[in-house]
Amino acid sequence: MLDLTASLAGLFFSGLLAATPIPAQSEIVFVAMQTADAAPIGLMIVIAGIGNTLGALITYYIGAGVTRWRDRKWFPASEKQLERGHRWFERWGNWLLFLSWAPGGDLICLIAGILRKSLWQFIPIVFLAKTGRYAVVALIAAKTMEIVH
Repeated sequence: MLDLTASLAGLFFSGLLAATPIPAQSEIVFVAMQTADAAPIGLMIVIAGIGNTLGALITYYIGAGVTRWRDRKWFPASEKQLERGHRWFERWGNWLLFLSWAPGGDLICLIAGILRKSLWQFIPIVFLAKTGRYAVVALIAAKTMEIVH
């Protein structure tokens, strides 16, 4: 039981870190656990998805926090760019959040925070996208293991 708990905790934290600015690859941990049959695959998908979503939420809050410096010269976006980004994100934001699982998806989460995207929209969409990615990773790994064996 302790091994299962420790394995799932490791998976959770690897998913969480992978969705923050800290460089990490949770898919490696996920596939290693799947290959070792360390836990039920459905549980692994949900745990990894929750961890990755919480990591995206940390990135969102980092974005929300940097706006306090928006009047500084070094801030990377002008007020006009922020306004344009806000309009653009309001138009396409929910669809963009479905790409939060992809490379560069952390930037989407950061921008969502900068623009104060509604958490009621952000959390469920990001959870679906990120959990869906782990389901696809699990399917690909399972099919690959079938071919190898």
